[in-house]
Amino acid sequence: MATITIQDSVTLYYKDWGTGQPVVFSHGWPLCADAFEDQMFFLAQHGLRAVAHDRRGHGRSSQPFTGNDLDTYADDLAALLTALDLKDAVLVGHSTGGGEVVRYLGRHGSARVAKIVLIGAIPPLMLQTPANPGGLPMAVFDGIREGVRKDRSRFFKDLTLPFYGYNRPGADVSEGVREDFWRQGMLAGFPAAYFCIKAFSETDLTEDLKKIDVPTLFLHGDDDQIVPIDASARAAIKLVKNAVLKEYPGGSHGICTTQKDQVNTDLLAFIQS
Repeated sequence: MATITIQDSVTLYYKDWGTGQPVVFSHGWPLCADAFEDQMFFLAQHGLRAVAHDRRGHGRSSQPFTGNDLDTYADDLAALLTALDLKDAVLVGHSTGGGEVVRYLGRHGSARVAKIVLIGAIPPLMLQTPANPGGLPMAVFDGIREGVRKDRSRFFKDLTLPFYGYNRPGADVSEGVREDFWRQGMLAGFPAAYFCIKAFSETDLTEDLKKIDVPTLFLHGDDDQIVPIDASARAAIKLVKNAVLKEYPGGSHGICTTQKDQVNTDLLAFIQS
C-alpha cells in the first residue's frame, strides 16, 4: 500500500496510476478513493497521472478522533501534493471533496494547481441560514447524524437510493453499486462518519470560492437529491471567475458512477483544453 505520514502522525493511503500531468481526486463522504476508480482508470489510459487518497478517517487511512474538518482535510491534501511534489495539477473534488478542494485553494493558493473540477460539490454552504435561505435545514443534518449513530450500516445502504437516483421511476438499479457504496462507507471510522457531517454541512466556503484563480469546471446533476443544485453549483459559479457549469439533466449525486462515460469525457476535454 502506498502511504504518506503527515501532521499528527496520520497516515494517508493513496493510489497513483499512470504518468503525465497529475489529476488529483478528493472523494465524498463516507466513501474513499475507490469511488473514483472509473475516472482514474480512464484518465491513466489517456496519458495522465491519476492520484487519489483516502481522506483521514476514511478507507485505508488512519482513523484519528480529531481533525475531521475541512481545514484539516485541505491541509492533508496540501501535504499529499507536497510529498509527491505534484505540480500543474488538476484537482477534482466530488461532494465533500469539492469542499476540500475549494478550502485548499483558499488556504494554500494555486501554485501547484492548473485547473479544478467540482462534481456535485458542497460549496458555497449546504446549511440553511438567514444569509443562505436556499440551504437545507439543520434538521436534515441532524437526521443524518442520528442515522449514523443508530445504525450506520443500514443508513449507508438506504442512502444509496437517493444518492444514485435509484428511487426515481424507471431507474436502472445496480445492487452491486449499492453494495460497493456500503463497503466503502463501512471502511470509514465512526468519528469521521459522524464528525464529517458537520464539516460538509456547516462550513461556509463563500470566501474561498472568491479566491479561486484557475479555470474551474462544475459538473452537477440537476436531480441531485443529496446536494441540490440551486444552493450549490448554481450559486457557487457566480462567485468564481473563469468558471463553467455543465448540468446533467436528470443526473443524481452519483454521476461519476451512473453517467461515468460522460463524466470521463467531460473531464478529459476540460483537462486538455
